[in-house]
Amino acid sequence: MWTHEHTAETPLTREAIWKVLADIDNWARWDTSMESVALLGPFAVGSQLSMTPIGQDAIVSTISEITENERYADETEFNGLTLRFSHTLVALPAGGTRVVHRLEIDGPGADAAGPEVGPMITEDFPEAMEGLLRRAAE
Repeated sequence: MWTHEHTAETPLTREAIWKVLADIDNWARWDTSMESVALLGPFAVGSQLSMTPIGQDAIVSTISEITENERYADETEFNGLTLRFSHTLVALPAGGTRVVHRLEIDGPGADAAGPEVGPMITEDFPEAMEGLLRRAAE
């Protein structure tokens, strides 16, 4: 398995950030790598979403975890690999939130493919995190 995390701390509450994460149809407004994102059903585990990265074909992901104000995760099958994306929101003792955006790449050949594919996918994590937090502050 290959993993990558990008973490940021903010004075914003988990609830403010969650409101933006749960609004999947508007992700393209803050995630600069996405042309469009659309929820295909209810905001619930097992539902799918269609994401179109800029300049690429649409991909379909499945929501794998929702814990309100704490964690959102989805999975995408890609060339025999499973890509697991997650956002985890941790309340800080002095107030504010630590946000962890994580990608795990698993499946046959993940150890070889992860270092090649992973950095291309995660290179925009800092920009996306900045966009998420900026949108949550509005």
